[in-house]
Amino acid sequence: MRNLLRIALALTLAASGLGATAADLRVLTAGAAKPLVLALAPAFEQRSGHRVVVENDTAGALLRRALAGERFDLIIVTSAGIEQLERAGRVAAGSARPLARVGIGVGVREGAPRPDLSSVNSFRDALLAARAVAVIDPASGGSSGIYLAGLFERMGIAAAMKAKSVLVPGGLTAQRVLSGEADLAVQQISEIVAVPGIVLAGPIPAELQNHTVYAGAVAADAPDAARALLEWLGSAAAAGPLKSAGLEKP
Repeated sequence: MRNLLRIALALTLAASGLGATAADLRVLTAGAAKPLVLALAPAFEQRSGHRVVVENDTAGALLRRALAGERFDLIIVTSAGIEQLERAGRVAAGSARPLARVGIGVGVREGAPRPDLSSVNSFRDALLAARAVAVIDPASGGSSGIYLAGLFERMGIAAAMKAKSVLVPGGLTAQRVLSGEADLAVQQISEIVAVPGIVLAGPIPAELQNHTVYAGAVAADAPDAARALLEWLGSAAAAGPLKSAGLEKP
């Protein structure tokens, strides 16, 4: 209750102009956390008078852009990325807040047979049996793509997967399943469920799972309204949107 009152006060100050005059707030977010921002932004805009402008990219690409000096008010990337930005002075010290946690899953076209993901062996068999598998290109800096490249090496199927992987530079790999370019999409769950016509077959086996925590922080020179937005994204109001987007509380 105290936290919600603090958020309400921050929103009131932002709307009254005591925190900052009404303006666009530029939010850079990794794709996995984008659904959370989009779900909560309208209520924030209505209460504060500010407009939330959202731009997404891979976590790695956003980190490079922010470190190179690109302007933003609020950035949401991995927790490790936020720590790097804080060390570089690109975000305000102590402003970081964990917002969401997400694992990796497998998506298929609606109506298609769902692969068996109950064990490491069945997951391996599903990957090898697929004509093509859509994954994020690790070179783009996407968290799931980087992890899966190492995982395929550890599973001893890197060569086979290289031949059948449809590398996506960023965005939603499941769109390549809809287009017919791939049979399976393997990516963070929130990005799989974001594609209409795609069904989440399930998370990858627990023994292989990798959860990524996404955190937000405000720019060193961000207006007070950006801090209010970050508070809102981490409030109790996020519970429903987190679940709907395939995300978890961190």
